[in-house]
Amino acid sequence: MDSTILQFVNLTLGYDRHPAVHHLDYAIRAGALVAVVGPNGAGKSTLLKGTVGSLTPLGGEIRLTGIEVSDIAYLPQQSEIDQGFPISVFDMVAMGLWRKTRAFRRFGREGYRKIGEALDTVGLSGFEKRPIGTLSGGQMQRALFARLLLQDARLILLDEPFTSIDSATVRDLKGLIRRWHEERRTVVAVLHDLDQVRTEFPETLLLAREQIAAGPTEHVLSPANLDQARRLTEAFDEGAAVCER
Repeated sequence: MDSTILQFVNLTLGYDRHPAVHHLDYAIRAGALVAVVGPNGAGKSTLLKGTVGSLTPLGGEIRLTGIEVSDIAYLPQQSEIDQGFPISVFDMVAMGLWRKTRAFRRFGREGYRKIGEALDTVGLSGFEKRPIGTLSGGQMQRALFARLLLQDARLILLDEPFTSIDSATVRDLKGLIRRWHEERRTVVAVLHDLDQVRTEFPETLLLAREQIAAGPTEHVLSPANLDQARRLTEAFDEGAAVCER
C-alpha cells in the first residue's frame, strides 16, 4: 500500500488573516493523480501556494513525508509569470536543474543533454535561443513543462496547466502527466474543466474554502456536491472576521 506523501492537518490558509481555506484534513498517497476543483474563489490556488511554502498557515499544518519543500516541482498559473523578463527558452528551462547544480554553475555535457531532451520531449527543439517573450501561450506552457521534467520531482503541483492554450498542447501535456503517473510520481493539479478531470484524474478534492468531498472522481463530482460547493462559495463573506492567532 502506498504511503502518504502530503497531508493537510486541520489546515487553514489565507491572506491578511482572512481565511481562504478552512480546517482542511486531507491526505494524498505517494503516486496518486489528484485533481483539485471548485468554483472561483474556492481556495484551490491558495492550497498549492501553501504547500510550496509561499503562504504560512493561519492554523494547522502541512506535512510532507520523505521529501522537503525544495523537492516539490510547482507550476504556477501562466499569468503569474513575467514573459517580458529578458531570458531565453534554454535558460528558463535550465532552471529546472538548479536544485542539483546550484544557480549559475555550469551544467556540463550531461546537463546540456538533459535540457535538449526535455525540449525535444515537449516539442520545442530549435527554440533554445528564442526569448520567452516571443512564445505563444502553448509554447510557453510547453517550456514550463520542460523545466518541470528537469526537476525530476516526486511531487508535482500544477495550477491550471491547461488554461488558455491550444488543443494540441493540451493533448501533449496530458500525455506527460500520464507518464509521470506511470512513473509513480505524485501529481496534484488545479483544474476547471470537469470533463478533463473525469477522463484523466482518478481522484479529486472538491473545495469551497473547505472540503466538500474527496476520493474517487466519479463520486466526488456528483451534482449534489457541485451544487453545495457553488452555494458555499457564493455565500462566503469577504468581510468576515479575521482568524485569531
